[in-house]
Amino acid sequence: MEKEEYMNERLNQQIDWYDDKSIKHQRIYKCWKIAQIILSATIPFAAGYIDSIKVLSVVVGVMGVIVTSIEGILTMGKYHENWIEYRRICETLKHEKYMFLTGTGVYKNEASFPNLVERVESVISQENVNWAALNYEDNTKNGGKING
Repeated sequence: MEKEEYMNERLNQQIDWYDDKSIKHQRIYKCWKIAQIILSATIPFAAGYIDSIKVLSVVVGVMGVIVTSIEGILTMGKYHENWIEYRRICETLKHEKYMFLTGTGVYKNEASFPNLVERVESVISQENVNWAALNYEDNTKNGGKING
């Protein structure tokens, strides 16, 4: 595979994929977290009016259930962890790309392209190993159920 082909078909696509996933997980995390914060802050306020507005006791209870459910969704989806990890990988790949393009660091010598490929594939491979380990750990905690 030639340099240009590798840069376009592998490295740039991986950078774009991790960037898109990081942005997606950040948005999901922040939306759910904002909803959780607003509901959590509203519960004590609404609870102060339970004596005068009886239906508020049910509303406050439902709000508590929703706050707890949101936390469960965020924990199960690992949106915060994925956002941070995908951003870290994206920035690491960008760093390698720019060091290669400028011929600096480990990319000063003639074997710079093979070094780039090895380092980029190592980053991607390590992320895949981490993902598999996390899913294996989750799988064993859930009694053998498969996680997607």
